[in-house]
Amino acid sequence: MANKAKFSFSTIALGIVLVLLCSGVASAQEWPNKSIKWIVPFPPGGAMDVIARALADKSSKSLGQPIIVENKPGAGGNIGSELVARAEPDGYTLLITSIGMATNKFLYPKLTYDPVKDFSPVSLIAIVPNVLVTNSTQPNVKNVSDVIANAKAEPGKLNYASAGNGTSIHLAGEVFTSMAKIDMQHIPYKGSGPAVTDLIGGQVNYMFDSITSAKPHIASGKLRPLGLTTSKRSKSLPGVPTIAESGLPGYDVTPWFAVFVPANTPKAVVQKLNTTLIASMGSPEVKERFENNGAEPIGSSPEEMSRYLSKEIDRWGKVITLNNIKAD
Repeated sequence: MANKAKFSFSTIALGIVLVLLCSGVASAQEWPNKSIKWIVPFPPGGAMDVIARALADKSSKSLGQPIIVENKPGAGGNIGSELVARAEPDGYTLLITSIGMATNKFLYPKLTYDPVKDFSPVSLIAIVPNVLVTNSTQPNVKNVSDVIANAKAEPGKLNYASAGNGTSIHLAGEVFTSMAKIDMQHIPYKGSGPAVTDLIGGQVNYMFDSITSAKPHIASGKLRPLGLTTSKRSKSLPGVPTIAESGLPGYDVTPWFAVFVPANTPKAVVQKLNTTLIASMGSPEVKERFENNGAEPIGSSPEEMSRYLSKEIDRWGKVITLNNIKAD
């Protein structure tokens, strides 16, 4: 009787496992069978929004279901991110986010989600370099070496603007001043727009602005580009050297964008979404929209994105803690 009971229990257990495996395969095959919601945790018009909409347009055609982009801005991206963290893990709610996924846990002590435990990475999507710029009327600032020399000659007198505390624009400045061993004042603004306006007007000296925001003002001659924050030059500004090659070797701050879904989303669904997004990034129309906004497509496996996020959390946690950076 004992052996018979044991056999029956094993048979039932095996049956349950097979049912679960089959249901997982079936759900992956059926996905998607309705519209998909893609959350952008920042306002419309920025690089993140443009990237999401370009990929949504192309990927919806491949998947046969509409992908509806919804902007849920606020609290440094936390409102939209929390919405996705609490969504059903069924592949019908996506999040595009950036460096905030690595930094916000250090900037917001009461963060209501965990960037690792509450999300499953899908893919690293793109990088959008920041560029160190100054007002084009400044006669004694032609390159990065000039910025460092001027700051050393007048410690504490020069400044750089940012789109707010803890943004990639701010962190680029923190790393720059630390590596160059210079003293420059950080001036945080409520967004990139007003900061650029004051930079053009001469109220602030420098800014590590997104290439998306800065490029039109560089083209008009209002801003002078001095160096890119990334380790490689950008096709959008091919004549502009990197900061690393023009006065500060080893400097690299790479703003990135990635896609996540709620934790416990079926792996087969994550993989199908990964494959679809990467294929969409290779299309001519998506490449063109990326290039127009200074975005460089990357693409990665979910596992590669997970490892990349861990490294970014470790790096920026140290920078934020060391410099006692707090959110606005």
